[in-house]
Amino acid sequence: MNWLDTLKEKVTQFPTGPGVYLWRDENQTVIYVGKAKNLRARVRSYFNDDRLNEAKNGTMVLEARDITYILVDNEKEALGLENNLIKQHKPRFNVLLRDDKTYPYIKLTNEKFPRVYVTRRIRKDGTYYGPYFPGNLAYRLVNFIHRNFKIPSCKVDFNKTHTHACLEFHINRCHGPCVDGLVQIGTYNDSVSDVRRFLEGKLKDLTKDLEARMNLASENLEFERAASFRDLISTVTEMEQRQKVASAEGDDTDIFAFYAEPPLVAINLFHLRRGRIVDRREIFWEDQHHFDASDFFQQVLIQVYLNQQHIPGIIHVPIEFEDRDILEELLTEKRGRKCTINTPQRGEKKAMLGLVETNARHSFEQRFRVLRPSSLAIKEALKDAINLEEAPNRIECFDISHISGTDKVASMVVWEEGKMKKADYRKFIIKTVEGNDDFASMREVVTRRYSRLKDENQPFPGLVLIDGGLGQLHAAAEALEAIGIINQPLASIAKKEEIIYVYGQEDEPSILERHNPALHLIQTIRDEAHRFAITFHRSRRNTSRLTSELESIPGIGKITMRKLLKEFGSPEQVKATPIEALSASIGPAAARKVLDWYKG
Repeated sequence: MNWLDTLKEKVTQFPTGPGVYLWRDENQTVIYVGKAKNLRARVRSYFNDDRLNEAKNGTMVLEARDITYILVDNEKEALGLENNLIKQHKPRFNVLLRDDKTYPYIKLTNEKFPRVYVTRRIRKDGTYYGPYFPGNLAYRLVNFIHRNFKIPSCKVDFNKTHTHACLEFHINRCHGPCVDGLVQIGTYNDSVSDVRRFLEGKLKDLTKDLEARMNLASENLEFERAASFRDLISTVTEMEQRQKVASAEGDDTDIFAFYAEPPLVAINLFHLRRGRIVDRREIFWEDQHHFDASDFFQQVLIQVYLNQQHIPGIIHVPIEFEDRDILEELLTEKRGRKCTINTPQRGEKKAMLGLVETNARHSFEQRFRVLRPSSLAIKEALKDAINLEEAPNRIECFDISHISGTDKVASMVVWEEGKMKKADYRKFIIKTVEGNDDFASMREVVTRRYSRLKDENQPFPGLVLIDGGLGQLHAAAEALEAIGIINQPLASIAKKEEIIYVYGQEDEPSILERHNPALHLIQTIRDEAHRFAITFHRSRRNTSRLTSELESIPGIGKITMRKLLKEFGSPEQVKATPIEALSASIGPAAARKVLDWYKG
């Protein structure tokens, strides 16, 4: 009995209830996860001659060496379990929503001194609010919180002792919890409570509390403080009125459409709020060799909505799929109110679906056919890819180069407004580090660069990029913090895996598709930094070698040695140079001494 017959025999023992099945290869790696109303019937169907002849299923079954199942009580449980297992195992025959940084949320941490951040991933480490449409709304709200409630977003370690507060404290946008004595824990907690009510939409309750504090400040003759409460009350009241209007103007709607030329697929997702388009999301795949639109959309919708908190009231999709009713019921339960999934056939909804389809085709063209997107498009792609508050106009990238700790050098290259700015490149000779310690070298270089910018009151780049992994990233962050720079956007790219780490979001690394213009930009800058560092290192090494060799030649003085170094640069070049050329540079007698010495 061969392995295929063994699998067929095993499937005859499967139960007939609902559940999830997992195909595994010879290494027990999960290669596909599926759900079924009837496990035995569904999995047996894969062994039909027609199914085996289908490219996707045939390939999957022929690669499989085992199949297991998990029995559940109903199809809804199966749908949820399927989604969790796909997230866990990332099987290569499933449709994988790699771009799972869906919508921006505001996170309030659960530290002693809580902070607020914009994030696109939800974890069990704080309180999350959102999602926010459009994406920059979350950043605007966080800035509002900084200005009015003085709760920071910085990455300073509050467990360490700090002697000076940063600029945010001095411009009255932070309470300064990093320095002992600047704020009482009770005052800070009051601000955190205000932020919670603000983000939860309890604006009427917040307004009453602010009015009480305003009156108290006025009674105590603290007129400036009372005025700040008055202005804040005015702003919160205005937001409360907007919230009332928004809640009376209809349900949320999401509209999906796609354009595909397998294995390449582009999806557009439009978010409508109160009848207006407020945001648009693009999602791309490069590996859909066996594209089936119905199965594809079912898996996409499951992963989009079961992995996030926000569920819209209406979802429009361009094609029917098998488990629409079950998913609709599951999303209704998760939302707490009715959620419907429709495939519009006529009228205004069909026209809107057509608009999204047109945009999906345009997204496909831009991603997979247009070779050079605009500088603005690249910056926006980078901003979204690594969750920056603003698209960077200038990026400075660092790399370290040496051989076994000798001739240690570093490079800094600059990208500005769409192109490399070679006039701003910098070379560094590592001065303070002994041996092979790349982290210490990175700390030295970053300290030297940004101490100078700080001392000269020069503007800082929109992003500092480090060629390396987490160790190099943290070394650069330590250097910046040591000189009092704590809000500088900082990221690194690991050489082999091309994983992008953003400081402060290390547990949310970005793995970008190879067609992503943000990845192209980061790779280009990183490669240029590496090239520049290697070139400088070789030059230093060759100069060192040549100096050492020339010093050993009897009758060759320092002036002659400098001429040879300047004109030829390396021992190999000197050896390969005809005596006539050497004579023209340093004279016949010296040229003969050099060549005789090299010939031994």
